[in-house]
Amino acid sequence: MTSSRYQTVLFHEAVRDCTGGNCKVQRNEYELVGELPVIDQGQEFIAGYTTSENSYRGTLPLVLFGDHTRAFKYVDFPFALGADGVKALEPMEGFIAKFLHYYFRSVLLPNAGYSRHFKFLKEISVPKPGIAEQQRIVDILSRAEGIVRLRRDAEKKIAELIPALFLDMFGDPATNPKGWPVRKVSDFVSRFEGGKNIQAGSEGGSPYRILKVSAVTSGVYLESESKPSPDGYSPPASHIVRVGDMLFSRANTEELVGATAIVESTDGKTLLPDKLWRFVWSEPVESAYMHALFQSVDVRGELGKLSSGTSASMRNISQGKLFELALPIAPFEKQKDFADKSAMIRSIQSQQSAATAKAQATFDALLAQVFG
Repeated sequence: MTSSRYQTVLFHEAVRDCTGGNCKVQRNEYELVGELPVIDQGQEFIAGYTTSENSYRGTLPLVLFGDHTRAFKYVDFPFALGADGVKALEPMEGFIAKFLHYYFRSVLLPNAGYSRHFKFLKEISVPKPGIAEQQRIVDILSRAEGIVRLRRDAEKKIAELIPALFLDMFGDPATNPKGWPVRKVSDFVSRFEGGKNIQAGSEGGSPYRILKVSAVTSGVYLESESKPSPDGYSPPASHIVRVGDMLFSRANTEELVGATAIVESTDGKTLLPDKLWRFVWSEPVESAYMHALFQSVDVRGELGKLSSGTSASMRNISQGKLFELALPIAPFEKQKDFADKSAMIRSIQSQQSAATAKAQATFDALLAQVFG
């Protein structure tokens, strides 16, 4: 283990906090394009863009730490600091920034929720091998992480195939170039089933868990995005999530409201909340086709326009407005053809996901081995 093989120093002897004195770009000032990337404490590496006058004035490369999120980011190019909660940590003499970045990621910091975590980071000791040894460690870990990055890039490319297949087979729903019949949602959906707005219980107090809206936000069903139901709660059968369900987020931000996801598998103990609806079809449909249709850029835009609410952070769609939404709907035979082809793509996606998980596990094991 690195920490036992080498001399260790205190945190403040390894890095200096250079956050102060630099311009911080507020989130509402982020631009979609610009001269300079904004890096904040969020999970996305680049959060937005700004003008060069907001550039970080310190020395590069360095490590950024999310005081609330506990995220570490290695930065070796000109950038601007995102608003509150990010710490700029520059290496002291005798340290390589990327070595520190990898070491910090190996440290298990306490999770204090949306609180400050820098106080915990400042308490750690840091191994200090020679520069040559630090570089050797960086080279090994960088190669392993590079494999993970390639796997993730491959996953992203494959994820783009199903939307591309949909456009190729059916055209853009906004212009309906293939002339599919335009039908209201009420023509092919008999009703929407939702759950109940109830307070979370204690962990282990009930075998049931309640989905959060985030379970469908990405367009992929994430059953782990859930909270415990009240202790001893016994739900009605209609609230239990089932395999094959297509779930719809009736409430979220304007950009995320209307997200849909198909339940590929479930433990049978997961419940719908009041903000997620299940589609109940009134005629035979292929869920894969309907999912691609509702996730298409044009339809998502229309759903955002249908939403209402006084808060920008929480918009809502009523069943009445959703039933009135008119969409081009291909015949069932065409839907089935699309479903068959997209199933083959999903099979490749599954293989890629497994390969990515294996690469990530290998990297995590190597990180633990190097730093103990």
